[in-house]
Amino acid sequence: MTSALILIDLMPRIIALPLAPHSGDEVLARCRELAQSFRASGQPVVLVRVERPNVAEQPPGSDFADDLVHGGDVVVVKRTIGAFYGTDLDEQLCKLGVDTLVIAGLVTTMGVESTARAAADYGYQLEFVADAMSGLAADEHEFTVERIFPRFGKVRNSADYS
Repeated sequence: MTSALILIDLMPRIIALPLAPHSGDEVLARCRELAQSFRASGQPVVLVRVERPNVAEQPPGSDFADDLVHGGDVVVVKRTIGAFYGTDLDEQLCKLGVDTLVIAGLVTTMGVESTARAAADYGYQLEFVADAMSGLAADEHEFTVERIFPRFGKVRNSADYS
């Protein structure tokens, strides 16, 4: 089994949103720790960010958070909510022999959930890091983590990966 960490939309303009139940900064800190752990064990780290299609100049804060991307990481730029449609994410994961995705990032009910649903369609095994993601509202996040994600895979916490 080869796992890859998929980090969704850790961009300053999204991290700065009023998120719940975890702040964007809390999610970013946990995602950095996860990435460090995956890199140390030789497992792939995939960073995904969104760009608006057909817009030459993206809004401020549209790059990854500082010091998030390291050499050897896979970087995917999406133009839709999920990370698979219109990108080469599946192709890159296949080249790496990945069969399990550990998903974290922002926002739980948007980019994270959309990517997870597509990943399930592609046949990946899924794990969700509940405390390394957050929503636009705490109740939305909690419903998704407690009711939706368990139907697709295992729900864990960041401490499970240290």
